[in-house]
Amino acid sequence: MGAGTKRAPNPHHIGERTPVERRRPVGGYHPRVATCLVTGGAGFLGSHLCDELLARGHRVICVDNFETGSLANIEHIRDPERFVHLGTDIIHPYFVEEPVDFVYHLASPASPIDYLRLPLHTLKVGSYGTHHTLGLAKAKRARFLLASTSEVYGDPQQHPQSESYWGHVNPIGPRGVYDEAKRYAEALTMAYHRQQGVDTAIVRIFNTYGSRMRPHDGRAIPTFLRQALADRPLTIFGDGSQTRSFCYVSDLIRGLVALAESGCHDPVNVGNPDEYTLLELAETIRELTGSGSEIVYEALPEDDPRQRKPDISRARELLGWKPEVALRDGLQRTIDASGAKVLIG
Repeated sequence: MGAGTKRAPNPHHIGERTPVERRRPVGGYHPRVATCLVTGGAGFLGSHLCDELLARGHRVICVDNFETGSLANIEHIRDPERFVHLGTDIIHPYFVEEPVDFVYHLASPASPIDYLRLPLHTLKVGSYGTHHTLGLAKAKRARFLLASTSEVYGDPQQHPQSESYWGHVNPIGPRGVYDEAKRYAEALTMAYHRQQGVDTAIVRIFNTYGSRMRPHDGRAIPTFLRQALADRPLTIFGDGSQTRSFCYVSDLIRGLVALAESGCHDPVNVGNPDEYTLLELAETIRELTGSGSEIVYEALPEDDPRQRKPDISRARELLGWKPEVALRDGLQRTIDASGAKVLIG
């Protein structure tokens, strides 16, 4: 470039920086103060992730338009030097000026209540939103982590589910908008990695619970807690024999950060392999809350998985990760941290 010649601006690479200063050791990244962008940062998982990253001394850019997240989940953070909130809808292109080291892409409607109410938005977040966020990670030369889901396995015919299992999904059923949005997001993430050289990771998140769950989001634990604490009947869909595995939020967040700081690119299951029937879960919650609620049964929703249990061998081997909080302990922590008034809603 000759003297006096100005470099043409690149609209897709705002805030261009010098080559990344990180030096990756064999096992991943050396810990240091980093700037982390978290999409969906005001949601249940996203807000806990923001808290953890701040506790580790990092800076956090929280991107959330409160479609399903909540200001209440992040209003306790009073650190303007290290925490910034952007009220951006990521289905449209977006940029940040400053350098970014890690991108945690958690944004998406994630409960049946949400993605049945917002089917097109769910698909757009999984497609356009993931595309725009991958583009930002590419421009910033940041490590990108996609928060995928166990729902990519659908109603599984393999048990437990390992990352090599391709799934059993109904693409046109009512749950298909979420399942296929996440499957597409995984494909897009791997395409950016293979063709564009973006440093990517994919975590497949299994059922997670803890404080800041929305009491009316339709998932089993917040629903049972809300009903039990209000002494209302506990509603089980089907006969209660279908199984789930429940991971406490602190264990899940620890797994996300470990994966982001690793050098792994292939999908990794993160969840608790302890398996419970929904009837066992309802009875445990009724016992912990001291509720006299009866259990009632309703028709099973279409395409509801019969069983769900992660094979976490890859997380154990690559990340040295495993869950530490048992279900009863985690439920009690959730009740203590949230309080009955919040859980009832």
